[in-house]
Amino acid sequence: MSDQSDLTALRQSYLDRIATAADGEALEQVRLAALGKKGEISGMMKELGRMTPEQRQTTGAALNRLKDEIDAALRARKQGLEDAALDARLREEWLDVTLPGRPRPQGTIHPISQVTEEVTAIFADMGFRVAEGPQIESDWFNFDALNIPPEHPARQEHDTFFMARAADDPRPPHVLRTHTSPVQIRAMQATGAPIRVICPGRVYRMDMDQTHTPMFHQVEGLALGKDISMANLKWTLEEFCRAFFEVDEVELRFRASHFPFTEPSAEVDIRCSWEGGKLTIGQGESWLEILGSGMVHPKVLAAGGIDPDQWQGFAFGMGIDRIAMLKYGIPDLRAFFESDLRWLRHYGFAAGDVPSVAGGLSR
Repeated sequence: MSDQSDLTALRQSYLDRIATAADGEALEQVRLAALGKKGEISGMMKELGRMTPEQRQTTGAALNRLKDEIDAALRARKQGLEDAALDARLREEWLDVTLPGRPRPQGTIHPISQVTEEVTAIFADMGFRVAEGPQIESDWFNFDALNIPPEHPARQEHDTFFMARAADDPRPPHVLRTHTSPVQIRAMQATGAPIRVICPGRVYRMDMDQTHTPMFHQVEGLALGKDISMANLKWTLEEFCRAFFEVDEVELRFRASHFPFTEPSAEVDIRCSWEGGKLTIGQGESWLEILGSGMVHPKVLAAGGIDPDQWQGFAFGMGIDRIAMLKYGIPDLRAFFESDLRWLRHYGFAAGDVPSVAGGLSR
């Protein structure tokens, strides 16, 4: 073991090397040479076991002081190098905090999402809650429970998307729901009567042109009570159209029609005018069909677990995409689903345009 003068010389040697280390890599080399597993001071510490107790007490204390001093010098030099590097970077790099911030691209709300919120806000104000159901439906919920007979065109492959079943499975195939009316059955089964719900969501039919797409959106409404009549249906639809199209007066025309799930049934037209290619709701000499409606068929009530001798009510359904086109002047339904950002920037809504009956539906 080296004597005290040797330790002093060793100390000064490492302190000089630490002081002159030009960067972090050079400083790490000094640390490994002195304090690493194979370092010089670490090797001296291993020799303490061969000394007498008196020598070990004196030399061990000196080595520990040397180790601590070199370690402290290493940490101080490392901090100094880091501070110097930061100072150099600050001199070379600078930021003008007076410059305006970089603009971030802002997303927009899709018209379908916006109109769905508008419709929900209006009907919520009239006491309707939102009900939801699966988009893949059983044959019973989509057709049988709604009094749609087996020979109805909607149950043919040219009109409906059927899901494949195994060849040995005798059950009727599931379908991509063709309307949101199955949600009405599920809501009746879940809560019974009285009930007031709207059922917005995606639906699927095999159709494709300027005003039809294989996937589109519907909202259907259902209200059941002891004495609900067609008069209540008329008032509800008039109030909805007045609020949705944001006009003071509307005039609706009910035309007799046929739907398997309502009796009596009616197509609903709204008075409008077309001048210069612009649609104006509430005035003019033209009529525009906007939805179908009627009194819920007793067989549909029974399928939903409701006694048709005690309860009655109305139902209606309309295309969310269609009324969005009418309100905001969108000419082609297919554009809703083409993911064209230019189209969305033109027709989309700012994220802050949250529709409400009190604050305004569209801004």
